[in-house]
Amino acid sequence: MIEYRHNFPLDPKDVARVFDASGIRRPSADIPRLARMFAASNLVISAWADGVLVGVARALTDYSHCCYLSDLAVDRAFQKHGIGKQLIERVQATIGDEVSLILLSAPGAMSYYPSVGFTHADNAFVIKRRK
Repeated sequence: MIEYRHNFPLDPKDVARVFDASGIRRPSADIPRLARMFAASNLVISAWADGVLVGVARALTDYSHCCYLSDLAVDRAFQKHGIGKQLIERVQATIGDEVSLILLSAPGAMSYYPSVGFTHADNAFVIKRRK
């Protein structure tokens, strides 16, 4: 059974392990940076199996107009069981119907997001990070 927690404090080392086990590319070797990433986020939904972190959705939102889903990661051993979809649904339930949910997809996940309700947008622009 998967337990979901809202804004539960996470150990950055556990987050790094989930990122690495999920296939998502994040600075998982830089624990202080991960800690800053999560400290600055105002919406985090985590998924737990027997007390072990197995998935996370990290977002930044104003709870009024838009929400940026910055990270969605599920340990590969737990993928294809609806955990990612449940994390997204819990983010949506928290932000409400007035708020758009926006994300930038990793190339390998482009086919996943339409399957969980996202529509493709052609009007996004990015200035990529240097590090």
